[in-house]
Amino acid sequence: MTNADIGFTPATKLAEMIRRKTISPTEAMRAILERIAAVDPKVNAFAHLAADRAMEQARAAEAKLLTGQKIGRLHGVPVTIKDLAITKDMPTQFGSHTMAGNQPTEDAPIVTRLQDEGAIVIGKTTTPEFGWKGVSNSPLTGITHNPWKYGYNAGASSAGAGAAAAAGFGPLHQGSDGAGSIRMPAHFCGVFGLKPSYGRVPNYPAGGGDYTSHYGPLTRTVADSALMLEVMAGPSPLDHTSLEAGPAPYLARLGEGIKGKRIAFSPDLGHARVDPEIAALVRKAAGRFAELGATVEEVKLPWAAEGPELIRYFWSAHTARLAAKLPQWEAKMDPGLVACIKDGARVDIVDYVLTRERKMAYIANMHRWFEDWDFLLTPAVSVAAFPAEKLMPDHWPQHPWDWVSWAEFSYPFNFSWNPAASTPCGFTPDGLPVGLQIVGKRFDDLGVLQAAAAYEAIAPWADKRPTL
Repeated sequence: MTNADIGFTPATKLAEMIRRKTISPTEAMRAILERIAAVDPKVNAFAHLAADRAMEQARAAEAKLLTGQKIGRLHGVPVTIKDLAITKDMPTQFGSHTMAGNQPTEDAPIVTRLQDEGAIVIGKTTTPEFGWKGVSNSPLTGITHNPWKYGYNAGASSAGAGAAAAAGFGPLHQGSDGAGSIRMPAHFCGVFGLKPSYGRVPNYPAGGGDYTSHYGPLTRTVADSALMLEVMAGPSPLDHTSLEAGPAPYLARLGEGIKGKRIAFSPDLGHARVDPEIAALVRKAAGRFAELGATVEEVKLPWAAEGPELIRYFWSAHTARLAAKLPQWEAKMDPGLVACIKDGARVDIVDYVLTRERKMAYIANMHRWFEDWDFLLTPAVSVAAFPAEKLMPDHWPQHPWDWVSWAEFSYPFNFSWNPAASTPCGFTPDGLPVGLQIVGKRFDDLGVLQAAAAYEAIAPWADKRPTL
């Protein structure tokens, strides 16, 4: 196997190869690190790469294997952590000069759980400044390039995770999603991204976004996401919102199918603008779910109209927590983030509480609607990748900070805590990936994974690699 072959090998297969000793942890790690060294200068997926530490841990994993000790489900498998999740052995810098060199003193629970199962953390992946936008650049780390087209947006805020998955930098990449930041990189980079139900994966420390940020996997196969979710999920005393139930056997039950399921399809939520090349691919993909034994019906969404106003209000209001940084750091911060902070700082607290009550009614209406449907299919994002130095595609209305206008499909399910995934569904005529969003009822993470796996079986994508 070449370095690229090993880098693109799914975790389900790589873990089995390591268990069976057909490849050693050091061989696998060396191959992936050599691929990163050769290719990442063109991608820039890493905010911090701990190559020496990774090789040291791979040697320890190999010794443990050779002496017959008990090993975990991910023994010797490389994994990356997004630069918004805290790590005690690597800096967590949030893509910002204001946090350069920041070194936490503890790991997030997800990091501990992955390592307890034998995974080896090889580095921290890039994010825009404080994860505020859907475009893959930051003042601290520069542009993270889409592996399918140099200079183009890889999506954000889990930009480095999505790009690393697409580029074959190992199989497992942790992301987080506050308004689409797992699903957007999955769409732009042609990989699979799952935002689980809120609370399924513990989130610590809690952010200031009113419980909208979800941790989840970015991978090249649905099975890898199922495996990674099993490892990360489960209650934690550090997150009072974490779900009491442990993870379901996601991987073992992936193949149960979706025969008889009722699936709604919305091409635009009733209000979103969508580029025609995206709309055509998503519509075609949605129609294929009928081949899987499901009933698919195009619907109107009576709850959706208030979404655009609500996200713009809360997105700027919640970024206002960074206002104290402006006197010292404004000149070194992302100009779009600065504009967003300043708009949010004007929000009145009474108005905020009243608008939050409107948001709760919006969420209740959404869940009431979901009582009649198993899944909702939509585009993942309205546009294909565009130049990463821009906040908006040239053919879209411009705004100082409102990138959300081309990402209307994701944030409703951050508000509502539903599980939602972006699964690859084709390429534009320019060769850029497109994602289909699959949304399930709250708590039905297994169902979303099963629907994605069923679609993957009739429209496989993991064999497609960018020519870097």
